[in-house]
This record gives sequence, structure tokens and C-alpha cells, in this order.
Amino acid sequence: MTDRPYVILSAAMSIDGYLDTASPPRLALSNEADFDRVDEVRAHCDAILVGARTVRADNPRLLVRSEQRRSRREAEGRPPSPWKVTVTATGDLDPQSRFFTFGDTEKLVYCPGSLTRGIRERLGDRATIVGLAEELTVVDLVGELHDRGVRTLLVEGGGTVFTQFLASDLVDELQLAIAPFFVGDRRAPRLIGDGTFPWNSDRRAPLAESRRVGDMVLLRYALSERGPAPGGSHPGEPD
Repeated sequence: MTDRPYVILSAAMSIDGYLDTASPPRLALSNEADFDRVDEVRAHCDAILVGARTVRADNPRLLVRSEQRRSRREAEGRPPSPWKVTVTATGDLDPQSRFFTFGDTEKLVYCPGSLTRGIRERLGDRATIVGLAEELTVVDLVGELHDRGVRTLLVEGGGTVFTQFLASDLVDELQLAIAPFFVGDRRAPRLIGDGTFPWNSDRRAPLAESRRVGDMVLLRYALSERGPAPGGSHPGEPD
């Protein structure tokens, strides 16, 4: 596992396991305390990854919000915010989205090799386009990120990407923030889709930490031997 980054999967969900509602506007799951917690996690990472669907649907900036944390990163010789990474199977990305236009940091777009030229023409110099195999896998993606020097990767969504990382057994640490309400609509996106996962009823995931974050609860699970020990390091800092 030394040839890939330490991977943290971070998600907020409703009590019944939904990431959002079925239609706009976007559902705010986290409270201010949890947003600040995630900001601290981001500040410890080298790169943040979301799927292209999340870029289109949520239009996230994916930046460290705290000026103090940005300054701390710069004092360490790093950019104010981690690199931004997305992966697309179609190339359907808007060059005006905040993923590309906000933040003085590297932006990386991973895609099947045959789409590389078209995406470069569409995005221009807004991002570095990296073509991989036609059957693009997250295993190849994290290996390529490691080759670029990424040692801690934060995966923030959405459900398809979460499912791929977990089913591929690539997650070292799972951070789940649970909002105190239900969505109750099967049309809405769920945290995880169908798949075969290494953690199941016969192999239970070790719980490293549970704590209250405002009116939410944070659960941290160690999903590899590199994951946090019970009572171990602060979220965002590998043990």
C-alpha cells in the first residue's frame, strides 16, 4: 500500500443514508461545526477528489476556507488549498465551473485516453488533463496521483465515486457525518450504490472514533491497517 496515497473518504449523509434530495435546491446536510471540521481535514491533505457529476451538480469550490489554515499551508511550502481532482467518463465539464475558476492550485482531470484531446480543447489551460486506460479505474487513478507526489487524498463525492473506492478496497479511513433528519425519497442519491465490499457482516469495520459535532455525529472507521487506531490522530492526520 506504499505505492498509493493515504485515502480518506469523507461524507455527510442523512440518518437514512442520503446525500441530497431528488431535486434542487441542494440539501445542506452539514452544520457550521462540521464544515469547519472538514476544512481542517482538507488543510492536511495534498489533493481533494470529486466525480464529474458532483462538479456539475454542486459546483463546489473545494478550497480551504480558513485564512489561518491557508497561511499555515503556505508557511509549509504548499499551495493555500490542496490540488483539485475530478474524473470523467464523458468529458462533460463546464470550464466556467468553480472547480476550475476558483483557487490558485493545481486542477487535474482524469479521463479515458481517447477523450484527452477533446477535453483539452474544451478546458484550455484551466486544468491538466490526464488520459488513462479506456476502462478507467480508481486503482489506476490513485497510482497516478501517487506518482505526482500526492500522499494524502481526500475523496468527497459523490455516491458513484464513493462506491468505486470502497468496492476497490482503496479507502484507509472513512469519515461519516450524520445529519439528524431523514430524506425518505428513493429517487434521491444515496451514499453508496450496489457493490461487493471488503467490509460486510462477516468482517466488521473497526470504529476508531465517534463524537458529537454540534447536532451531528461523526463516525471514523479504519478500513486498512494504515487507518486510525481508536483514540488515534486528529482527523486528516494519518497515524
